[in-house]
Amino acid sequence: MDLVTGGTGFIGQRLISSLGDDNVRLLVRSVHQNLKLSQVKCELGFNVIPAEAFEGIETVFHLAGNAHDVSGEQAAEIYQRVNVDATIELASKAAKHGVKSFVFVSSVKAGGLPLEGHCAGESDQSEPDGVYGQSKRQAELALLDLNEKTQMQISIIRPALVYGPGVKGNLQLIMNAISKRLLPPFPETENRRSMIHVDDLITAMKLISNHNASDGEIFIATDGRQYSTREIYDAMCQALGRNVPGWSIPKLFFDILGLVSRKIRHKTDKILGDECYSSKKLKSLGFKPEYTIWEKSSWLALK
Repeated sequence: MDLVTGGTGFIGQRLISSLGDDNVRLLVRSVHQNLKLSQVKCELGFNVIPAEAFEGIETVFHLAGNAHDVSGEQAAEIYQRVNVDATIELASKAAKHGVKSFVFVSSVKAGGLPLEGHCAGESDQSEPDGVYGQSKRQAELALLDLNEKTQMQISIIRPALVYGPGVKGNLQLIMNAISKRLLPPFPETENRRSMIHVDDLITAMKLISNHNASDGEIFIATDGRQYSTREIYDAMCQALGRNVPGWSIPKLFFDILGLVSRKIRHKTDKILGDECYSSKKLKSLGFKPEYTIWEKSSWLALK
């Protein structure tokens, strides 16, 4: 049986579907009566993880954590408690109870931003990107240390930007805006952004959970392609049945906006800049992504 944290989220729901209801136990903040699954109630970072969560468990998939919705003076403390301390507690107790494999879903932000014009690999470690990235890196280092002291196989995966039916966050906001014709097209800047379909990510997670060569290793997960921001916009238009506009907002417009403040410049650079990563290490284990952004099913749940 597999234990999954973050099982009610975007990635977690697809993982559970792939694993099969009869083979999954969820660690949840509150029990969901509509889910016919084994569930153990525990709010990570705030409650002690009960021993019953690990009974009969062979693999732990740890997806839960605070992402980018924490701000204010308490942000660092919450990231520490949930993303770091709870991860260490979960892995330590899993090892103590004889769990064979532990897969930690980290983030490319833990490795820092890639250099311009370069697709970063696992060895290109720099200062983690923001407090969130720092917390993920701290958790990674603690897990790698634990891996040296236990018999449990610990593997870490850093997904690039994840897309797929039911996607949340900024991609969902862009999809909604395009659907309502509220977002004009971005210019083609030929920037390079790495992404991965949610189902390909799950394939990668299951692969490293069972592969001896993944023990104590970090893997970046992408679909092996790089997309410009304009290409992502066009792919969304096609998926939604919208005509792809033959025009775009001039790049000069974003340059002028960036002169207004550093904050705006940072945002425009994030939208139109590079965030390119390499998943060659993962492919060396036999990982073969199936999806690209150009299939309609990559964005919408087709009936």
